[in-house]
Amino acid sequence: MIYQPKWASRDSQYATESLKYSQPAPSREFILSILDESARPITLDELAVNIGLESEAEIDGLRRRLIAMLRDGQLIENRRGQYGRVERMDLIQGRVTAHADGFGFLVPDDHGEDVFLPPKEMSQLFHGDRALVRVRRIDQRGRREGFVVEVLERLTKQLVGRFYQESGMGFVTPDNPRITHNIVIPPDHWGNAKEGQIVVVDVIEPPGKHHQAIGHLREVLGDHMAPGMEIDVAVRNHGIPHTWPEAVEIEAGTFPSEVFGWSVDEREDLRSIPLVTVDGEDARDFDDAIFCEPSGSGWRLLVAIADVSHYVQVDTALDREAKDRGNSVYFPERVVPMLPEALSNGLCSLNPKVDRLCMVCALEISKNGEIERFQFFEGVMCSAARLTYNEFQRAVVDKDSAARHRVGNVLPHLENLHKLYQVMREARTRRGSIDFDLPEVRIRFDEHRKIQEVYTLDRFDAHRVIEECMIAANVASASFLRQRGMPVLCRVHQTPAAERLEELREFLVEFGLGLAGGSEPRPADYGAVLAQVADRPERALIETVLLRSLPRALYTADPDAGHFGLALEAYAHFTSPIRRYPDLLVHRSIRHVLRGGQPENFAYTREEIDRMGAHCSSTERRADDAVHDVIAWLKCEFLMDRLGETFNGRISGVTPFGLFVTIDGVQADGLIHVTALDSDYYHFDPIGRRLRGERSGRVYRLGDAISVRLARIDLDERKIDFEPVRDLKEKKSDSKTTTKTPAKGAVKSSGKLSAKPVADKPLKKSETKSKAKRGGRRRSKKSEQNKIKNTAD
Repeated sequence: MIYQPKWASRDSQYATESLKYSQPAPSREFILSILDESARPITLDELAVNIGLESEAEIDGLRRRLIAMLRDGQLIENRRGQYGRVERMDLIQGRVTAHADGFGFLVPDDHGEDVFLPPKEMSQLFHGDRALVRVRRIDQRGRREGFVVEVLERLTKQLVGRFYQESGMGFVTPDNPRITHNIVIPPDHWGNAKEGQIVVVDVIEPPGKHHQAIGHLREVLGDHMAPGMEIDVAVRNHGIPHTWPEAVEIEAGTFPSEVFGWSVDEREDLRSIPLVTVDGEDARDFDDAIFCEPSGSGWRLLVAIADVSHYVQVDTALDREAKDRGNSVYFPERVVPMLPEALSNGLCSLNPKVDRLCMVCALEISKNGEIERFQFFEGVMCSAARLTYNEFQRAVVDKDSAARHRVGNVLPHLENLHKLYQVMREARTRRGSIDFDLPEVRIRFDEHRKIQEVYTLDRFDAHRVIEECMIAANVASASFLRQRGMPVLCRVHQTPAAERLEELREFLVEFGLGLAGGSEPRPADYGAVLAQVADRPERALIETVLLRSLPRALYTADPDAGHFGLALEAYAHFTSPIRRYPDLLVHRSIRHVLRGGQPENFAYTREEIDRMGAHCSSTERRADDAVHDVIAWLKCEFLMDRLGETFNGRISGVTPFGLFVTIDGVQADGLIHVTALDSDYYHFDPIGRRLRGERSGRVYRLGDAISVRLARIDLDERKIDFEPVRDLKEKKSDSKTTTKTPAKGAVKSSGKLSAKPVADKPLKKSETKSKAKRGGRRRSKKSEQNKIKNTAD
């Protein structure tokens, strides 16, 4: 008979805990219920007595569980060593978001109202730290203002910046504009760093209320603007794991290079079916392969996905590292993978003409494009061909004879896929799914990693064919797991907030457009606006603003949350387990069901799945921010040799201090400061989103086409300054200037424009801080302008 402690019958999670641990500790849920019953915070010893723990081993297990709950912010320990629930102690826990001007906000974990943190409180915090705060007061702007009770977690253990020496001391100015602290480097920690070099610093001591952060110089990355420096900086700035721990390398080295016979036992053999992969030209890891054939009056679609979960087992070194990374990060011509290359590009990747293990979703789709039936099974396959989107497009859509000859025997199956796509596309339109079609910016380098070209890559039918197949498999995954009551990590996209809808409608009015649906618009209402602007010159701008009005998609264990953008009741990510950890979790859930498992004996509880969803949402945002930083850097670097040149663009933002312009082709954003406009007093109209000259009557509106001259680039700050070409020409012909007393609130333009291109001269941190007010406002707006959230996924 298996021994059970006396308290086991009172702990509803004991059975689940005993599957994971040989000596289970009291579960988090049980501990929280004890604390809920107590009228006050209680000590470890009191908690042990209340639970009924008898041995030192049991008490030690409780102590470790409490430490984990403190780390996760579920509990707080006061100065008397007593534990209590955070909610009962009038404290708010959350993550700190810092602003470049020194203040910040605590974003609560419960999605409540943000808490403003003044610079004095931020002096002890880095951007991204987790903290407990207590609300002090409501300030004059109606915001909750708080003070820090405890720092729960320090996110920034390492950072990147420029090294400087001054008065015998070294310091590093962080590259991340949200980290406004200089890091003091004692002389014996300088190493061989030279003035102005880019360095990596370990934070030895985080900042406090009365002292600066202290660091140790770990690594010299090199000189400013060295090839590839932008990626090295971004990886370290955003804390992206980029080296493999020794345990991971050892584990990855134990896998064979080929699939052996014993691996395919009890799997369905698909090696005779001509499944193909279709990816970009530069893809190296192939997650998915597809096949389609007519079936009755409809279609049979096979979506075969790399069986990563067969190799990456729960809680191994590989699994822990993959979870920590959360996803692969795709920079221009460089990838930081979630899994080691032996798996991501080798044994798991569905490379052509080699056997590979796979998880398969087989779908029966009606002639109207609706999913009628589906099933999942474990299989073994051999990819018939590795195709690119361009090859698919030329052979199937463009009917190019040479391309059709090259794809050979798989051509009929590709044409079946395209026919299926057309009916699935019609079904997607009927249900009202939003379909954004914004171009993707790509960068081409030469052999010395000098930028040759920045261009946009348009999507065409080949991309959409694969997208529709992946969406179908993801829908089936969510439905399969929901039907069986399994914990499932869903991809959730919530409805837009009321404030965003109001701003969006104000914007659309300026273009003679409207968004139907009142306070609860449907995805189809967004689609109607997109259809109206399909052929308008402002299409890209309007699509971008529509996209920004939507919340960011995230991962959660709520199976009923739905996906607004795709107009779906439930959606899960199943199709990319090589590069996304959520997909790996979904594969594990499906395999558990296929092998006869039940929800109660699955490796994860719903609460654990939900916590991993929050973590994966965070790593996804981390990756997006890092890639955005790199793209912004590279665009600035590319344009540095083109100072003084003229570009066509469109006004993408209007503020009291100037105009933001997105130039065509490169899709780079820059500012025309109000002082660069023709000599006049300019008034900002927030409703009409325009600047109007008081004397000249000149109006600059959101969405207007404009020609600009590239005046200045600050690579360190990723900032671009433009000057309007039209105003430059007018100044040459102006012979008289009318003086007029400015109206209240007007912004005066000096009209002083440089006749020569302004040379690039990166600002030092001290110079940047002297312009904190103007620079901070610009940076905030610019980051908003550039932040594109992926809601279609």
